[in-house]
Amino acid sequence: MQTSDLRIALFSGNYNYTRDGANQALNRLVSSLLAKGAAVRVYSPEVANPDFAPTGDLVGLPNVPMPVKGRGEYRMPTHLGAAVKRDLAKFRPNIVHLSSPDPAAHAALRWAQDHDVPVLASVHTRFETYPRYYNMAFLEPLIIMGLRRFYNRCDALVAPSQSMIDELLAMEMHDDIGLWSRGVDRTIFSSARRDLDWRRGIGLADDDVAIMFLGRLVMEKGLDVFAETIVQLRRRQVPHKVLVIGDGPARGWFEANLPGGIFAGFKTGEALGQALASGDVFFNPSVTETFGNVTLEAMASGLPVVAAGATGSASLVAEGVTGRLVVPTAKEADALAFAEAIAPYCTDLALRRAHGAAGETRACEYGWEAINQIVADTYVRLVENRSALQAAEAAQAEA
Repeated sequence: MQTSDLRIALFSGNYNYTRDGANQALNRLVSSLLAKGAAVRVYSPEVANPDFAPTGDLVGLPNVPMPVKGRGEYRMPTHLGAAVKRDLAKFRPNIVHLSSPDPAAHAALRWAQDHDVPVLASVHTRFETYPRYYNMAFLEPLIIMGLRRFYNRCDALVAPSQSMIDELLAMEMHDDIGLWSRGVDRTIFSSARRDLDWRRGIGLADDDVAIMFLGRLVMEKGLDVFAETIVQLRRRQVPHKVLVIGDGPARGWFEANLPGGIFAGFKTGEALGQALASGDVFFNPSVTETFGNVTLEAMASGLPVVAAGATGSASLVAEGVTGRLVVPTAKEADALAFAEAIAPYCTDLALRRAHGAAGETRACEYGWEAINQIVADTYVRLVENRSALQAAEAAQAEA
């Protein structure tokens, strides 16, 4: 079987209406699959003014606003509905790909099982960690139980880092988990894009050391730890500035807790590459990442990285070579440890340059085409396994 023989029904809770790392990876995957001759049908919520045009054919899923305070820009697919089921029957997929464990994905899983179609699930975020950022940490064990039931009903999983695979195995989410890493666009992210004129235009002097945050401004990205770490650096009188790239519902909170910080807003494409390369130290305190696209992009841009030693960054950052990893504990202790790790970069230009250059070299190992072929190969394996099982069962029935 070849990639061109695949008929893939891809379900996503957010394929293109709000830009994030997960749907950027999914759109790149679909582009790669279509280029190889596969047929792909994407099922996801649609909105009037999405952040970007979808790659491939998109069929809308019934949905409602996400029932979580501060996440109103996200939609939750609620079910398939008769129209989607008719579309699925007409499309006749031979593999179903589920990218978020929402109600519609549960319904799609049941549909696939009813029609004897294999299912691959991709893991893009640490959903079980989200409640702790909304004062609902007591829900975490229940969410883990629900995820375990969902993922174990699939034929296989793919996750974007070895550290995330290890976590999933430890939580008994599945025993067939492949590595679907992430790539970086070197035409956009490179140290060569550093622009002193751009820095000056936003108020950064040439000798200022800019500690950077990049990502959606939502609390589960570790905004509280980031802000407290900056407080610790200021108490120690460590020279630095703060540069934030991104936007989101928690921007007001972040601005209030980072007085003097420079908020450059949301950026994409070449403008993002320019802004990122124009920083000096990249700080990613998030423990919800499964890979950490922003960490890889910062490395490709020649920045040393200080990150939480959790899933994602732990598989990217080489401790003491391309940056520093801090093992997450309590929030107050995290801020102290992060400040300790960041401080030397603020005063040692040679250290910044050495670790930034090493990170850029390491980032060159991550190419999208080979990475996406791994997912295509996994589809083929699951379809061939199911076909072999069906043939064996038919032969046994005839005997």
